[in-house]
Amino acid sequence: MSHPQSYEILLFPEPEEPDDGAPEPGTAIRSAVVAATGDTGRSGYPRYEGGGMEADIDPSTHTVEALLVDGAEIDYGLTVRIAERVRGTGGAEEHDGGEAPEPEEEGAQAPAPERPEDG
Repeated sequence: MSHPQSYEILLFPEPEEPDDGAPEPGTAIRSAVVAATGDTGRSGYPRYEGGGMEADIDPSTHTVEALLVDGAEIDYGLTVRIAERVRGTGGAEEHDGGEAPEPEEEGAQAPAPERPEDG
């Protein structure tokens, strides 16, 4: 089985009460591109490293099984998402369903269809 050669790891704060100075919901507070090392981590999954992050990632489910950031475990209140690097494009494809559509404002109505001018 061929494993992806790199992923982009994104760290997000868990949603909570709004706080002055806190990042907007859905805003990554840190990211790094990690590349396969060829080693297996303690969790038994392939090891990826780069940008101050070390991760063991299950390539079949794209789940981060273990993660160190600057040599330390991440704090409670942070969540991790990964995006496999798309070969040859430099872009990334998220494996958690991608971007969610913007929610509609409560009570908002669809605009009325345009009518041709009576002329």
